[in-house]
Amino acid sequence: MYCSKCGARITDGARFCSFCGAALTDAPARTEESKTEISEKVTLFGDGKYRWVYEMSLFRNPTIFLLVWKIFFFILLGICALIVIIDAAEWGGFKAERLLNTLMIFGIFLLGMTVLVGVSYLIYAAIMDGKYTVEFEMDERGINHKQILSQAKKAKNIGRAVTTIGLATGNYRTAAAGMNAQRTEMYSEFSKTRKVKAYPKRNLIKVNSLLYHNQIYAQKEDFEFVKNYIVSHCPNIKK
Repeated sequence: MYCSKCGARITDGARFCSFCGAALTDAPARTEESKTEISEKVTLFGDGKYRWVYEMSLFRNPTIFLLVWKIFFFILLGICALIVIIDAAEWGGFKAERLLNTLMIFGIFLLGMTVLVGVSYLIYAAIMDGKYTVEFEMDERGINHKQILSQAKKAKNIGRAVTTIGLATGNYRTAAAGMNAQRTEMYSEFSKTRKVKAYPKRNLIKVNSLLYHNQIYAQKEDFEFVKNYIVSHCPNIKK
């Protein structure tokens, strides 16, 4: 039997799905007749949606760490650029010595930020038991990326705590990061997708539109199928 919410295989007699936490009395399980197995992980259900669950090691796969690091890097870079521009306006042009000092300070802050993000990421990974488990639903219109229920609750609690700390200390960048951490689901419409980038070594497919950058994961044996399906249903990407 299979869970109707995430498509994960469940044992007979179970009351809750072990992946998404759905109460099986509230979300009746799909039977063998209502699905077609594309592979061991990917299943096509009678409603026309492909579903699969992906479990990623937070310690072995650096994708999430790199994503968070890039966010803070570009924030620091923007602040540095603004300081350089203001300094040049005050001194009537760029001064090599002052520019070098600014870049040195930027480097120090960048190092400190990397250490802070690294420590925070390790704490997050420990809270999540070292795993990032997500469920995907994909059809001809788009694809949905959703963290499983048990982890989503933890992520939202962490995000609320970070937001509260940020607001209490007047650090609005921290507050914004906490608000972003509470987002545990993202949907990408294929008609609005502008770029698809594949990273086979990390089992990662980036589906990017103007406002949303979605990260899709698939097992090695399913990677080409998922990637080709997405690409073939996105009319506005550059092939």
